[in-house]
Amino acid sequence: MIDEILIRDQLRNTLNEIDLPNLGRKYQGKVRENYINDATGVRTIISTDRLSAFDRVITTIPFKGQLLNQMSAFWFEKTKHIAPNHIIDIPDVNVVRAHNCKTLPVEMIVRAYITGSAWRAYQKGESVSGIIFPEGLKNYQKFPDLILTPTTKAEVGEHDLPISREEIIETGLVDRDIYLEMEEKTLKLFEFASNLCSSNNLILVDCKFEFGINPNNELVVIDEIFTPDASRFWIQDTYANNFSSDQKPDILDKEFFRQWLIKEKDYMGDGDIPEIPDNIKVEFVRRYVKSFEMITGTKFQPVIEGSIIERIKKNLAI
Repeated sequence: MIDEILIRDQLRNTLNEIDLPNLGRKYQGKVRENYINDATGVRTIISTDRLSAFDRVITTIPFKGQLLNQMSAFWFEKTKHIAPNHIIDIPDVNVVRAHNCKTLPVEMIVRAYITGSAWRAYQKGESVSGIIFPEGLKNYQKFPDLILTPTTKAEVGEHDLPISREEIIETGLVDRDIYLEMEEKTLKLFEFASNLCSSNNLILVDCKFEFGINPNNELVVIDEIFTPDASRFWIQDTYANNFSSDQKPDILDKEFFRQWLIKEKDYMGDGDIPEIPDNIKVEFVRRYVKSFEMITGTKFQPVIEGSIIERIKKNLAI
């Protein structure tokens, strides 16, 4: 496990932004910087250390970009037999070179348990992506079957909105056949990852996927996959079946931070962004590293020498 002193030493050495115009035109997401070279069809994706929650960029966290990039790389390699992805190569621990794909405007979310935003909606009596959950559910409860709750893919600074399968198809947001293929691949990917996690004492609670159409007109997985930013992971041994209010599983994903923001700062995205204390940042790193090591079965090796930006430039030969 990563040393706390090392984390604290790196709290001010994080990658917030990087400007590399030679790579192509820039698109900035909440966490990733994308550079698109239209001549070569290559998209260079740089995972920064930015931390977003409730569709706002909150702060930066040391090693977060490296953790996300390497976790995605692990899963993309493990799942390429189920669904092709956009990866070309990984020239730096924070960087992916990928085929530039046409992004489909729907994010696929699959849920095995009720928690997080679905639980918050359920408490208000709201449906999620047109689905009305049965009465009597408790937080952290497992669904009898996997549930798909797609959302629109919003622009930066806007909120993703739940949308039903029927609305997606009827409005032509995504072609019917393509959308059904997205559903099929989503469920197969989730089943594979859930089994791998279970063998490593983890529960894969839910996750989201983004899809695109590559230059060969194939449906591929893009962005990230099964990271603690885009998925929820619980330690299996800590999962309590009685769902009592004073018991909850040990959370190894971004939900712990969202819960802290709600409970300690009364913050859900509106108003001024609160200051994040160092101990919360340290705990964030600790949980992400633990999820990385439990899933991959390897020790996380943080790259800390010199400037992050200069290292990336060197590895991209800029």
